[in-house]
Amino acid sequence: MPAPSPNDAADFRDLHDGMPDALNRIVARWQNPLREFAYQYLRNFDDAQDLTAETFVRLYRHRTRLRPDTNISAWLFTTLTHLCSNHYRWRLRHPTLSLDSAGDARAIEAAGGGSAGDDENPAVELPDPAGLSPDRILETNEALATLDAAIDALPHELKTALLLHHYNRLSYLEIGLVVQCSERGVETRIYRAKQRLRSALAGYLGEVADLGPALPRRAWAGCGVTPGRGTP
Repeated sequence: MPAPSPNDAADFRDLHDGMPDALNRIVARWQNPLREFAYQYLRNFDDAQDLTAETFVRLYRHRTRLRPDTNISAWLFTTLTHLCSNHYRWRLRHPTLSLDSAGDARAIEAAGGGSAGDDENPAVELPDPAGLSPDRILETNEALATLDAAIDALPHELKTALLLHHYNRLSYLEIGLVVQCSERGVETRIYRAKQRLRSALAGYLGEVADLGPALPRRAWAGCGVTPGRGTP
């Protein structure tokens, strides 16, 4: 994701003073990273789009109540993480048929999603079946489905820290500003998240690790495994 821009402070001052173009500049800078996080959290493109838009709406509504020195990027991600958590709980109470992950990924790719300046978009990275047997393809798909389910099952604080670090490339310090805890606390949350994912993927790590590039890097990044080297 892009580093916090020195223009954020100037744009927020302009937004506070009622200059309409200021919000457009903030949206252009942060829309893609926010939408990527929301998609990874919810695995639904429409929901990611809606909650990202709602985040900017709330920024505009609260512009006069925020401190002039507000860290805009941290505020945006903090607001979005709460929206995602609330929506995820609502969705559990109101289950509906959702787009499949591959279809959602293609929608994000078409919309220009992903981290700015990042040639590897984790949201749309899918296994390459070339050279794999049908059994191997099945194993890979099962591993990915297991990973997605394990990430979904993580408590909010662990899931948020993991996604912000591995998908949005935030540092522990930046994550701490978003989730309002120390860098040590962020490190602990990510460690606990990885431990849970390793446990969930225990039946696949030894069998699928040698697939290397055929298994998306997001799977290995999430549980701390290097493709082709087995369990850590």
